[in-house]
Amino acid sequence: MTVKFAKAAASGEGRSVAFAGNEAKAAAEVHTARWFFRKRTLCIVGLVAGFLAINALSGSYVDFDFMEAAADIPGGLAWMAVSFLPSAASLEKLPQIMPALLSTVLDSIAASTTAALLAYVVAVLGSRSVGLGGVAQVLARGIASLFRNIPVVAWAFILLFSFHQSEFTGFLALLLGSFGYLTRCFLESIDEISSGTIEALRATGASYLQIVAQGVIPLSITSVVSWMLYMVETNIRDATLVGILTGTGIGFVFNLFYKSFRYDVAGLVILLIVVVVICCESVSNYVRRRIL
Repeated sequence: MTVKFAKAAASGEGRSVAFAGNEAKAAAEVHTARWFFRKRTLCIVGLVAGFLAINALSGSYVDFDFMEAAADIPGGLAWMAVSFLPSAASLEKLPQIMPALLSTVLDSIAASTTAALLAYVVAVLGSRSVGLGGVAQVLARGIASLFRNIPVVAWAFILLFSFHQSEFTGFLALLLGSFGYLTRCFLESIDEISSGTIEALRATGASYLQIVAQGVIPLSITSVVSWMLYMVETNIRDATLVGILTGTGIGFVFNLFYKSFRYDVAGLVILLIVVVVICCESVSNYVRRRIL
């Protein structure tokens, strides 16, 4: 009886020690979690405070009053809503607006597709998996970085002095801007291709062109089409600003009516641009779903 009692007491003490150990472990985990969230909260508060301090210093340096600007926002939005609202009279300008809008869309599509073809060739030659390597790889990546870091507006200004105000100037500006961006995207897409397929083709004695045609293009075509469609959407938006600079397309029409104080017609132009961009995005999403 005494032995049984001693065993029961020892078992009870063991359970108590284990329970106490679990409580201590749970308390330590709670303390760690609280410290983690407290530390993260302090970091977020510090970042927000630093951001506000930088904004305040920047505003004081350029003599910009944030409170005054915030107070002017309701009035500015009300003026935009009244002035840029299309009227019945603005609809009479549709025969003048639609050809320019169509020209802008076609220029954007042409620039995107041409840039995609050129960028794909450069990306294949400069890729790490199937590229020529050496100087070709460095040159291809250098060209991509150079063209990608020059904005489309800068290209428009540079080409404006050489080709003057024309449709071709706007086309070239969109082409060069798209070329740099797409080359970088295509390089990453081709580098992500599994090396197993490429090595298998090489093992069979396939030539370089056969490897590209049978391995690289089929494995990268979906991402290439996706990037090209995205570039078309982007170029349609950028073509408006480029048209203002080159005096062509829908940008020129918008600038013409805006400077003539026909804000209702300018608002109609903006509305049509938004509709076209949304339609292009819908078509792009449909094509992506069908391909992917």
